[in-house]
Amino acid sequence: MTPWQILAAILLAMMISAAGTWQVQDWRMGKTLAEQGAQFQADLAAIGNAAAAQARTEQDKRLVTEQKLATQDQQHTKELSDAQRNQALLRDRLATADVRLSVLLAEDPASGCDVPATTSAVGVVHAARRAQLDPAHAQRIIAITDAGDQGLIALRACQAYVRAISP
Repeated sequence: MTPWQILAAILLAMMISAAGTWQVQDWRMGKTLAEQGAQFQADLAAIGNAAAAQARTEQDKRLVTEQKLATQDQQHTKELSDAQRNQALLRDRLATADVRLSVLLAEDPASGCDVPATTSAVGVVHAARRAQLDPAHAQRIIAITDAGDQGLIALRACQAYVRAISP
């Protein structure tokens, strides 16, 4: 064999060896990529399951909070309607003179202004001097206390709402 033929044979052997090496490396790389792809899919599935579980937990919390708020809303609506009913009954009793509002009078001998105390068969005065209010003024006082009661009930409802949605 001539040196050129030997050189050609060596080059041919090297090329075949390189091609075989590339095939082995390609096979190994394919296997590695397949393993990485499978791991990626497993990780992605785990992340998806965790996100779904968290979403279910948050939805359950939201539903519990909504139920609690609905119950509190019913309670505050009942309180408000009871207060309004009681105020209406009191206004009716004031209008029909079943009830009279009166105020305690301060004893001030220096003022020289004595308001005569009126008593009725319905009430008992225990040595304190009282003056009855005009029915129109009593109606205004009842209206003011009604608005105050409604405001307090609304404030309690707001506070309960904030407590329910705050962590």
